[in-house]
Amino acid sequence: MRDLVEYIAKSLVENPDAVDVKCIENPDAVTIELRVAPEDMGKIIGRQGRIAKALRTVVRAATLKEERPCFLEII
Repeated sequence: MRDLVEYIAKSLVENPDAVDVKCIENPDAVTIELRVAPEDMGKIIGRQGRIAKALRTVVRAATLKEERPCFLEII
């Protein structure tokens, strides 16, 4: 899942070297933290949060059959 989020984020931003994705696993859920350069934050969030919502939907759909839910946080 981490690789999928990293691939999508790197294809959206102008500075792909600044993309950092961390996976934090807890007993009840998995959290994926996405960090980008400050100037690319608008491209990841999108107008009215549409791209961020789409990223979260892709993550949720890709992990439906897993035991723990997966959440995406854009930091």
